Amino acid sequence: MITIQNIQKDFGSKRAVDIEHYTINTGDLLGLVGNNGAGKTTLFRLMLDLLKADTGNILINDIDVSQNEEWKKFTGAFIDEGFLIDYLTPEEYFYFIGKMYNLDKPTVDERLARFERFMNGEVIGQKKYIRNFSMGNKQKIGIISAMIHQPQILILDEPFNFLDPSSQSVIKHLLKSYNEETGATVLISSHNLNHTTDICPRIALLENGVIIRDIKNVDNSAEKELEDYFNVE
Repeated sequence: MITIQNIQKDFGSKRAVDIEHYTINTGDLLGLVGNNGAGKTTLFRLMLDLLKADTGNILINDIDVSQNEEWKKFTGAFIDEGFLIDYLTPEEYFYFIGKMYNLDKPTVDERLARFERFMNGEVIGQKKYIRNFSMGNKQKIGIISAMIHQPQILILDEPFNFLDPSSQSVIKHLLKSYNEETGATVLISSHNLNHTTDICPRIALLENGVIIRDIKNVDNSAEKELEDYFNVE
């Protein structure tokens, strides 16, 4: 469970995040949507203790993320390519991540097999550094690295960015099945309303750092509400 309590974050005169109380339940597959500048990435960075809140706190399984690092053991995240170590090959990077979670190379190889279709023969065995890959393949490497230790909490910022339509379809299936099979809590942000409503039973709509709607999405029922909102705005 993730609990957000009285969180505020300002950048100069702009309040980027202002959430009085919000709870994300264990096992939720939550989509975070909003226009540019709505506060989606800032909120994720606060959850991951990459930014310090001005007030309030965020608890992951009752652990205050700013006071204790135990939550990192069961959390996986990919925000942007800054998370990658670009002078490693993908294989070296995956093994490095695995080592952080006490996974040996055979176990990492076994878990990578789940992503074979997603990688589409373009990631493993290319004999080049991550920095020399396309943005789409860097995105794939980052997503896989966030999932390889099978985290209880998975946070992905704009996971569909830079991916071709086939890869977008595959990652939607992977995220949905991972949530259903493991009961992990999965949080994604996305500008793509179709992808979000396709896989997320719960959607939080942000505007100016505030969660203005918490939408239950059954059989894409949220799609029209979101389209109407963004068309009006």
